[in-house]
Amino acid sequence: MAKEILHVKDLKVEVEEKEILHGLSLSANEGEVHVIMGPNGAGKSTLGYSLMGHPSYIKTGGNISFLGEDITDEPTDKIAKRGMFLSFQNPVEVPGITLSNFIRNALEQRTGKHVRVWDFNKKLEATMSILQMDKDYAMRDLNVGFSGGEKKKAEILQLLLLAPSLAILDETDSGLDVDAVRTVSQGIEEYKKQVNGALLIITHSTKILEALSVDKVHVLVDGRIVAEGGSELVDEINKSGFERYIS
Repeated sequence: MAKEILHVKDLKVEVEEKEILHGLSLSANEGEVHVIMGPNGAGKSTLGYSLMGHPSYIKTGGNISFLGEDITDEPTDKIAKRGMFLSFQNPVEVPGITLSNFIRNALEQRTGKHVRVWDFNKKLEATMSILQMDKDYAMRDLNVGFSGGEKKKAEILQLLLLAPSLAILDETDSGLDVDAVRTVSQGIEEYKKQVNGALLIITHSTKILEALSVDKVHVLVDGRIVAEGGSELVDEINKSGFERYIS
């Protein structure tokens, strides 16, 4: 029986005293790919930030279990060290720290072990090759001057090197051209090969899903999951949109 990675039960979340999630429940097992779809403003990104313990997203009910432990009230740094990863819809620029140093420091925090520079650089270069990234980006400040596509590739690079048990990808395909989406999809498939973790892909589009095998789709509208199904649900939404789910 597959190990349960994430279990969310009756989660309620508010932002600036307004409730955004209204008793949301879902679970994901190792090796599974789950997709959260819904129109803009449905609460998809709120779910991602809430799982990662963002302090602006106040949990007022329910609980979150990750790898069998309750993390409902855990801070973001502890959740990340446990092995949860969130890629941002709009990755921020961080002047003063290179992409290489950022990932190596994060890996040391994640594992609690010193990472030898030579070994790390060898793996970094090999992983960048998979993502068709110019190796010079490793020595550039994190996301500074990166194109939208390179920022998203840098996020997937972090995903592959940190090897989290749960990866939450928030609108990873947003603003990407067809070639960049294909490259990011290849990176996600590589993660699935290397790590028997769970993927939670948050999107209102379906571009990134075309090259992936999806186990379960959750349709989120107005802070509630209103429908669940397999990959056939993606095809239905492609044809008809979300109109039938919006009351």
